[in-house]
Amino acid sequence: MVSSSPLLTLPATIAWKEDALYLLDQTRLPHESVVERVRTVEEVWRGIHELRVRGAPAIGVAGAYGLCVAMQPARDGSREAFYAALEQHAAYLDTARPTAVNLSWALRRMTQAAQRSDAVDAEALYQVMVAEASKIHQEDQAICKGIGVHGLPLITPGSGVLTHCNAGALATTGLGTATAPLYLAHQNGVAFRVFADETRPLLQGARLTAFELQQAGLDVTLITDGMAASMMAQGLVDVVIVGTDRVAANGDFANKIGTLGVAVAARYFNLPFYVACPSSTLDLQTARGADIVIEERSDGEVTHLGGRSIAPPDIKVRNPAFDVTPNELVTGFITERGIVRAPFGKNLAALFVSDGGAL
Repeated sequence: MVSSSPLLTLPATIAWKEDALYLLDQTRLPHESVVERVRTVEEVWRGIHELRVRGAPAIGVAGAYGLCVAMQPARDGSREAFYAALEQHAAYLDTARPTAVNLSWALRRMTQAAQRSDAVDAEALYQVMVAEASKIHQEDQAICKGIGVHGLPLITPGSGVLTHCNAGALATTGLGTATAPLYLAHQNGVAFRVFADETRPLLQGARLTAFELQQAGLDVTLITDGMAASMMAQGLVDVVIVGTDRVAANGDFANKIGTLGVAVAARYFNLPFYVACPSSTLDLQTARGADIVIEERSDGEVTHLGGRSIAPPDIKVRNPAFDVTPNELVTGFITERGIVRAPFGKNLAALFVSDGGAL
């Protein structure tokens, strides 16, 4: 279960083999690479909720295969019982992470594939779902490659690229979204440097982005979140590329907490700020960023680090997992079909509105 890309040496984030789902437990990285089989719908839910698998595209693929896992006990029953269980399990899995639209998009696509099918029995319906999940998986890999191709011209010799959180290979099943142009530029022999924000409170930038880029041989420097503006002030950053968990119809977008501050700093220093956006993360049904539900996570993620308390007992805590960046701070969205620029409401819809799904 090694990554399918020759550019990467990491284990695959998600694998489906002989009717079994395997997830790379990202909570153990970078110290351990542990791949675990998930056997029940409850284990799939926990794997997504507890960030063993994370990143919007990867969550979507995990949700698709996870729904197949959920439906395995119903393979021997009636079609009617199968459909009833399908609705129940899809609704349950959708509660694992509320902000990333890919999860609900993938679950809706899976249920629609089963509902449209003329399969004669429950076993045949199950096989339809496995085929659809595999298709979602393959599309994610192709989308990552497309984003890389279209974002590649942004990575110029000698440039400095700043990224935030992990929108890399570990957040997808391919080359990543924000990192895809970086991997392709590196493969093409372009010399450039990457600054990776650590991304408090769960340190996905430190544990995951810095780790995977270093493993692939890129020139990467880890910085704390509070250093990003200083790197810009020193002239070390030429372009910012981040990922996203949901893009509203007007171009406002939600991404890991701290992204808004990076965007504000980039605007102050007149730096281009790009968002790598696969079509599965575009939500044209949500009008603006204010309408995006922001996940609040547990206090302990903020008050503890490495299992040790770093805050006063009983301190009040806020822990939103994401923030919303307004569209006016975005230079462009790097999609698998090209770079979309303002006016975003018009141009995003023109490029993707015919696709259905989350759009």
